[in-house]
Amino acid sequence: MNASVAIQVLPKVEGEETIRIVDEVIAYIRSTGLNMSVGPFETTIEGDYDELMNIVKRCQLICIEQGAPSVMSYVKISYNPEGVWTIDKKVKKHHLENSNS
Repeated sequence: MNASVAIQVLPKVEGEETIRIVDEVIAYIRSTGLNMSVGPFETTIEGDYDELMNIVKRCQLICIEQGAPSVMSYVKISYNPEGVWTIDKKVKKHHLENSNS
C-alpha cells in the first residue's frame, strides 16, 4: 500500500438528496474491497496510488449519474512509494479511548 486518500463529495443537490447520493458513493467505495473508514465529513481509503486515483474519478461520475448537475470534491492524498501509515496506525488508539468512555 503506497497511498491513502480522503475524499469528501458535495453533490450540488438540495436537502436529503445529498445523503442519498453520498451513500451511493460510499457504497461504491466499499465495493472496491479496499480498507476504508467513513467519517462524518470524508471517507478515507487505502491502496495503490493509481487505483485510488481511478476511484476518486469514479466518485465524481457517480454523483452525476445519480442526478447531481455538478459535484465539488475535496481530496487529500498521502503518497509514498515505500508505503504510508495505515488508518489503524493513525486512529486506532483514539477509537479505543472513545469506547472506554
